[in-house]
Amino acid sequence: MKDYPTAALRNIALLGHGSSGKTSLGEAMLFSSGAITRQGRVEDGSTVSDFEEEEVRRHISLTTSLLPIEWQNHKLNILDTPGYTDFAGEAKGAVRVVEAALIFVDSVAGAEVGTEMTWAYCNERNLPRLVLVNKMDRENANFTRALDSLSSTFSVNFVPLQLPIGSQATFEGIVDLIAMKARKGPRGEVADIPANLQDEVAEARLKLMEAAAEGDDELIMKYLDGQELTDDEIRRGLRLAICRNSLVPVLCAAGAANIGITALLDALIAFVPSPADVEPEAAKNAATQTEEKIAPNGSSTLGALVFKTTADPFVGKLTYFRVFGGTLVSDSRVFNANKNAEERIGQLYVMRGKEQIALASIKAGDIGVVAKLSATATGDTLCDKAHPITLAPTTYPPALVSIAIEPKTAADSAKMGPTLSRLVEEDPTLHWFNDPSTKQTVLEGLGDSHIDVAVRHAKAKFGVDLVSVPRRIPYRETITRSFTAMHRHKKQTGGSGQFGEVHMRVEPTRGQGYEFAWEVFGGSVSSSYQTSIEKGVKSVMENGAIAGYPIVDVKVAITDGKEHAVDSKPMAFEIAGREAFKKAMHGAGPVLLEPIMKVAVVVPEHNMGDVLGDINTRRAHVQGMDQSAGRSVITALVPLAEMQHYAADLRSITQGRGIFSMEFDHYQEVPAHAAQVIIEQAQKDHPQLKIADSD
Repeated sequence: MKDYPTAALRNIALLGHGSSGKTSLGEAMLFSSGAITRQGRVEDGSTVSDFEEEEVRRHISLTTSLLPIEWQNHKLNILDTPGYTDFAGEAKGAVRVVEAALIFVDSVAGAEVGTEMTWAYCNERNLPRLVLVNKMDRENANFTRALDSLSSTFSVNFVPLQLPIGSQATFEGIVDLIAMKARKGPRGEVADIPANLQDEVAEARLKLMEAAAEGDDELIMKYLDGQELTDDEIRRGLRLAICRNSLVPVLCAAGAANIGITALLDALIAFVPSPADVEPEAAKNAATQTEEKIAPNGSSTLGALVFKTTADPFVGKLTYFRVFGGTLVSDSRVFNANKNAEERIGQLYVMRGKEQIALASIKAGDIGVVAKLSATATGDTLCDKAHPITLAPTTYPPALVSIAIEPKTAADSAKMGPTLSRLVEEDPTLHWFNDPSTKQTVLEGLGDSHIDVAVRHAKAKFGVDLVSVPRRIPYRETITRSFTAMHRHKKQTGGSGQFGEVHMRVEPTRGQGYEFAWEVFGGSVSSSYQTSIEKGVKSVMENGAIAGYPIVDVKVAITDGKEHAVDSKPMAFEIAGREAFKKAMHGAGPVLLEPIMKVAVVVPEHNMGDVLGDINTRRAHVQGMDQSAGRSVITALVPLAEMQHYAADLRSITQGRGIFSMEFDHYQEVPAHAAQVIIEQAQKDHPQLKIADSD
């Protein structure tokens, strides 16, 4: 692969709704540019982009793939992203490292849920974008209808750069409204504009010229003077307007049929800003904690952001990075400012799907890959040790769905923790932790499919078999009133026996946590047994007294007891303390506490009533309702137990347009009827929760 200057680079993310044809069009780009000799098909699992086993099996993209394309002495780094909501983290990672997005719209469906979602990601970074109306060869394809759906969905000035020649089965090419020529067939052969399109083309050309003129003060003056703009002036005005996000150009193509691809490649080079055209990247100096700017050129200080990490079964860990400033060189050393660790850089690569293309260096503005970095993870910055800086990492969406997972075999058990950590390293939208209150390993993600893919990856990539089980809610136990109880532990089996008697009082502390007090006077129990008694109490605190959940907000006061000169031992008092505490808990009005989540739900206004009705069935306390950018925002406090399957339910109610986030807020008492069911089931499953009789 040739060495390209920063000004000849174009970094573009392919975004859009699932199945809008991003992968097929990326394949057509590779084929048209000569990078591959045969155009693969998603249905056959033969595309360059979808190379992972799960992608081939499901016929959808699950991760972002890098497709470098050489065209007209330029290099286009095309990032093909998944379109499904469960894998939104991949799209967000790609948006962070590009200068523009190509947003796909199906010619039949028009703007869809995924279109709105990815549009919002671009808005977060004020990213210039182009729209491609794809699959123009589909039955019922309609360019005008798709354009109208965009205009009704987004308050943006959409301006066609091209018009289709025919549609559905008769789609054969496009009309370039700047060059005023037709581009037909897979090769984009130049031809005259068909006679039946002349009037439509003339009208569209006029609108295009007006939009271009508005992009530049000099051009608008010329246009208002009645002079016609040249083709180069139209391109200049459009490029300026696109970079400022004052208009969005619209193109059309049929990716799988390879029609309109060469014209699209030309447009991307002409209108997408290069890394040299954008503002210098903001960075923080790790030594002085001051803000600075990293200029996109080779003489600037080195700053490379890691935006993706994968595990290759043959090479090991692959780290994808975007160089924002300076030059990264093979066989060198760099500094990871986030981990305060030095890394050795081996051979640098550019990835084309899973193919590795070796390069001596990666310049400012380019995207590359390096293998086997030890400390570096997604979101880290690679820089010069003498000038340590950090770049802002990607902000990923929060996890919405969680399941409990278990190893299938004992052999899998030993490898489960490291495997989950490697999965999270690959995908920052996954999270896992051990829940001490339920004694389960919990895996969190963006949706059921997301977690299912992660579990399958654990088996396929790392050879670890995991099974999912229902997640138990991390309830807590506490008491509502004071109570006094005692337990005598006496055991005589010949020889030295065991004896210990403990009297205690328990009191609720309500938010003050656990407290242990020694109120024994007169020496009836030696204070040397205090530690043993408390050990018995704490064992119940950890494992629960009524339903097997940790006990919180309780004061335990030891008030009296008895000991035996020969038979009393620490173990006897530990048992007596444990059982006395169980009895005291049962008599002190025990209740279950459940985690309450603060939930924010954002939905289209017309779904407000249905969503509000649904959330009220979940024992929610609605805190407020608001309007923001034409959408309704509901904030509520909802028990975690009622939110286990909310992600799927919300998507169903809103046709995928609703989103939500939630975070832990506080614990509150479970209603008595619900608590009774939980307690009865727990005591059935765990007989040890029942109180032992006194001797």
